[in-house]
Amino acid sequence: MKVPRNKRLMGKRNPRRNRQRFGGFFLFILVGVFLLFVFRFSYIVISGHVNDENLTKKASALYESSTVLRAKRGTIYDANGTEIAEDSTTYSVYAVLDKNYTGINHKKLYVTDKAKVAKVLSQYLPLDRAAILKRLNPANDKTFQVEFGSAGKGLSLTIKQAIEKANLNGIYFTETPARLYPNGIFASHQIGLAQTNTKATKVANAQNLVGIMGLEKTLNSTLAGTNGVKEVKEDSYGYQLPNTKAKKKAAKNGKNVYLTLDSRLQTYLETLMSNVQTKYQPKQLNAVLMNPKTGQILAASQRPTFNPETGSGLGNFWRDTLVGDSYEPGSVMKTFTLAAAIDKGKYQPNTNYQSGQITIGGTTIHDWNQTGWGSIPLSKAFPLSSNVGFVHIEQALGKDNWLNYIKKFQFLSKTNSLLSGEANGSIQYEHTSDQAVTSFGQGINVTVMQMMQGFSAIANDGKEMQPQIVSKVVDPVTGKTTKYKPHQVATPISKSTASQVLSAMEDVTYKDYGTGTAYQIPGYKIATKTGTAQISNANGAGYMTGDNNYIFSVVGMAPASDPKYVLYITMKQPQDMSQSATEILSEIFNPLMKRALDYDAGDTTTESKTMMPNITGKSVSAATAALKKENLQAVQIGTGDTVVQQMPLANEVILDDQRALILTNGAMTMPDVTGWSKSDVLKLAELTGKQITIKGTGYVTKQSLSEKSLLNSAKTITVTLSKP
Repeated sequence: MKVPRNKRLMGKRNPRRNRQRFGGFFLFILVGVFLLFVFRFSYIVISGHVNDENLTKKASALYESSTVLRAKRGTIYDANGTEIAEDSTTYSVYAVLDKNYTGINHKKLYVTDKAKVAKVLSQYLPLDRAAILKRLNPANDKTFQVEFGSAGKGLSLTIKQAIEKANLNGIYFTETPARLYPNGIFASHQIGLAQTNTKATKVANAQNLVGIMGLEKTLNSTLAGTNGVKEVKEDSYGYQLPNTKAKKKAAKNGKNVYLTLDSRLQTYLETLMSNVQTKYQPKQLNAVLMNPKTGQILAASQRPTFNPETGSGLGNFWRDTLVGDSYEPGSVMKTFTLAAAIDKGKYQPNTNYQSGQITIGGTTIHDWNQTGWGSIPLSKAFPLSSNVGFVHIEQALGKDNWLNYIKKFQFLSKTNSLLSGEANGSIQYEHTSDQAVTSFGQGINVTVMQMMQGFSAIANDGKEMQPQIVSKVVDPVTGKTTKYKPHQVATPISKSTASQVLSAMEDVTYKDYGTGTAYQIPGYKIATKTGTAQISNANGAGYMTGDNNYIFSVVGMAPASDPKYVLYITMKQPQDMSQSATEILSEIFNPLMKRALDYDAGDTTTESKTMMPNITGKSVSAATAALKKENLQAVQIGTGDTVVQQMPLANEVILDDQRALILTNGAMTMPDVTGWSKSDVLKLAELTGKQITIKGTGYVTKQSLSEKSLLNSAKTITVTLSKP
């Protein structure tokens, strides 16, 4: 039956029925959502998980605080127990500027007096007030905090405490583990470097010191130790929650390492090396002093080098050239050729030969003076350093015998002296001419430490000792000591042979025709052998030409009758050849060898008169008085009243007319350098970290930055030297 149209319209227009239907539907949805929520909540409560996360652990973590208990890195000591590398802490300063940074009772924790902050910080940082104020007023007014660049980093505890005494609002410090190298340039590539390395751990981002070069790297696991951790439950204010206990796992400190280096000799060597480097500018310079009876390295250094305390020179040269560089040794190799021939019974000292030149395998070999000395006995070939004579000796010895002795002396193999980056060396031995030239140190590549190892056999009755730079490792907690005993690696020659070679080395020093007469030291008998090695061209085709394109060297053993010291020095391509190579090397060899022999004889009078006092941390007035007592002129660099660094370093050997540079807290200032030598100017650059351009030779007559001006006020500093 058809419903009338007016009744259908009335049904649609019934609002009460529509609300009831809509309400019922909404109630159904609401109940469904509620039941779903109840089910979900019950599941979370029962399981303790949501989205695969453990809520119990997550909630607990909100109240748990974990702190790394940093292990102390082991200290490196010299042979006499003097610290060479030790753990320290440095600080970085920063300023909070955000005015919303407040504490309890709305205490202001941001910078409130920028003028006062700039005044105080300028006294302790190498920045002036204007530079500090500029940082405290950044262009972005929403900046939360600002730092002060490198000037605000690496601060000592003394400087941090001095700044804190001023009670500056908004000034804070971050703490960073650091490695302290109190001796500055001191066998830098051999000791190496440890720097901070941030590692993500389960407890925090812990900063650890990690060795990145030298012994710091090779002995990193020994020195590093193991970090501990402290876990505690805290409230939102940082207080420990009641009825909770802190969990603590103690840190295990690293072990201490004792070296064979003698600080007295090492420091003196560094001074001598720096002087030669400054005066003659060789591209490379190496020196090692060793006890041949034990193989212990008493002093070792190289140039270029760096100061691990200031970072000066670090970016220029990372390689330890004593083990990492292989080179043709030149005529010092004749020491081993002679030893092999004597030991094999193939040396005929009274047999004459025609010096000057000889042709072997189609190659003509010349003596160093080209024309030679006419017909002379083989006994003169060694003191005269005759290449032709040693070709004859090698021919008599035989190629197989000679190669066998090269291997007996442990060439072509690493010494495993614990220094990092050691090379094996190599030899070119295919043709007759190759075999001949190895007799005088060409066609064979060696390292300095391989040479030192070989020299020990000559100086130690034929017993060859492994070079040793670590003497012992000590656990600071248990006291357990691991000693590194002297290790004999071979006996390549007899005692009689070693004695005869030493006698021939004496001839080099004392015969009027010997090449080593410059190395005579009054009061002591010295056995030496000199060397001049050609340098291969970069493309491998032939050798470089020019008077300075050589590796000049000398090895000396003393006392010659029973050597207690072997000193080997190499110098590559000196740019200033104002003296002969022999005279240049003698400026290192003679004073260092004499100092070692004097110490051995019990004569320490020189040392007591020439050691630089320790003035770091003292007031400027006290430091000046201490230097005046040593007849040294103090040169102040900085506006502060406390010495933070010094040059020369404490206990360093002081030479005549040497200036003492003292860097104070406060902004660094330019001293009057008129009359200074180039060496003094370079020390100023090293101490301040500033790039100083040096023009001319002689002594300073002009400086682009006037006295007492702030060093940071000039991008470049130029000084002009003139000869008097």
